[in-house]
Amino acid sequence: MASANQRTVRILVAKPGLDGHDRGAKVIAHALRDAGFEVIYSGLHQTVDQIIATAVQEAVDVVGLSIMSGAHLPISQKLMKGLKDKGLNDVAVVVGGVIPHRDIPALKELGIDGVFPGGSALDSIVAGVRRAAEEKRVEA
Repeated sequence: MASANQRTVRILVAKPGLDGHDRGAKVIAHALRDAGFEVIYSGLHQTVDQIIATAVQEAVDVVGLSIMSGAHLPISQKLMKGLKDKGLNDVAVVVGGVIPHRDIPALKELGIDGVFPGGSALDSIVAGVRRAAEEKRVEA
């Protein structure tokens, strides 16, 4: 839980594209909620524009993408550009799902703050999301 002088971190967990598998995203959403985050779950089949609009509307600190389709690079690229265009440079972005380790440097180069390939431990995901949110707050 957040301490008295610390605001609760708000995270949008989003499933972009035509990927219809959301069990992992729901497990992560529950783990984050149990760790004291305020979680907004967008549901399946979200466009990048819908994700950005929800991030703005919900004033989130973090956008978390769950991607199983293999389209993590183009989706992340489009999301990062869209967030920048909206002036949302203080929003951390994390990506999880079926992500080959060879693609992690490219995602980091795009500005992704945390990458969690399949099999990542829940406690490391929670800690990584918290760290990403705190680092963005310090930068802002």
